[in-house]
Amino acid sequence: MNQFRTLQINLAGLRSWLVLLAVIWLLGSIGLGWLVKSLVFLFGLLLLLPTIGFFVLRWWLKRNLIEDSCPVCQTRFVAINNSELRCPNCSEPLTIDHGRFHRLTPPGTVDVDAIEVPVSRLED
Repeated sequence: MNQFRTLQINLAGLRSWLVLLAVIWLLGSIGLGWLVKSLVFLFGLLLLLPTIGFFVLRWWLKRNLIEDSCPVCQTRFVAINNSELRCPNCSEPLTIDHGRFHRLTPPGTVDVDAIEVPVSRLED
């Protein structure tokens, strides 16, 4: 008697699969095979697109992520090529050209390096 209940439970789970197969067979036999093929194609596409998207994203990141150091404070960090950003350490505005970080300064700005001059006393 217990074996019959187990068989009945297993067949209940199989019923939904049998109904699905019967609907597919019915649609195919009355000339709606194109509908079934379209649904199978869309289902396959939904399974395949995330995998393709993952590899495309990795390829794009490999080509467009640049690691360099800030020209002001020498902090190394990563950014996207051909963009403008601020250094996370010193907040200097930077631009990225040809894989290198450059200061983003207005036209006519001259960069100078300040040096410390020791103080000397003049005595009479």
